[in-house]
Amino acid sequence: MTDETTPTVAPAAVVLVSGGLDSMVSAARAKADGYRLFALSVDYNQRHRVELDAAGRIAAALGAERHIVLPLDLSAFGGSALTADIAVPKDGVAPGIPVTYVPARNTIFLSLALGWAEAAGARDLFIGVNALDYSGYPDCRPEFIAAFEGLAELATKAGVEGEPFKIHAPLQHMTKADIVRECDRLGLDAGMSWSCYDPTPEGLHCGTCDSCRLRKKGFEDAGLPDPTRYAV
Repeated sequence: MTDETTPTVAPAAVVLVSGGLDSMVSAARAKADGYRLFALSVDYNQRHRVELDAAGRIAAALGAERHIVLPLDLSAFGGSALTADIAVPKDGVAPGIPVTYVPARNTIFLSLALGWAEAAGARDLFIGVNALDYSGYPDCRPEFIAAFEGLAELATKAGVEGEPFKIHAPLQHMTKADIVRECDRLGLDAGMSWSCYDPTPEGLHCGTCDSCRLRKKGFEDAGLPDPTRYAV
């Protein structure tokens, strides 16, 4: 008599993939933890398409089972340098919430990820928020992640029937240098990712927006080569 066992199917996770370094490393952590990846990117009519191209490369490289690019035009609301005719700051990272903050973006994105997760039978969501964003962006705080997890339990059929969701923020307490080192440890090509808020017509990172400055400093502090092509 043969001993037959049912093969174990790895759990699925919905991973938010913006195309940036942080979301790439977060998604790679999900894969390393044994999850099957359902990648979600949101085309919110941001200033440029290059980050969505990067998201496609990342999802393919990580072997995502599906990659949905969901159109949701947040430029209809405006209120951000990423969705309206507002200049992207280039004078250095300043304290306070910058004009590149998109109103309620992570709340919106996690809500979309939650909807897909419930429909797909996944109970795990991954988002690449981190400690550097904590001081500037309110929807990157640990308190926000914990509150959204509680909301997910209250607001979904799965949650009220005893199948709660887990919101994973594996980079939450990392510095940008930590994230760069983790990218290297996971064997990822950082050059696949895109961080710049205001790319040049030639397709280069501008080198002077807040996101470029933080990316540069992360590689410098990590002591690792930066494959990014900057204009400055």
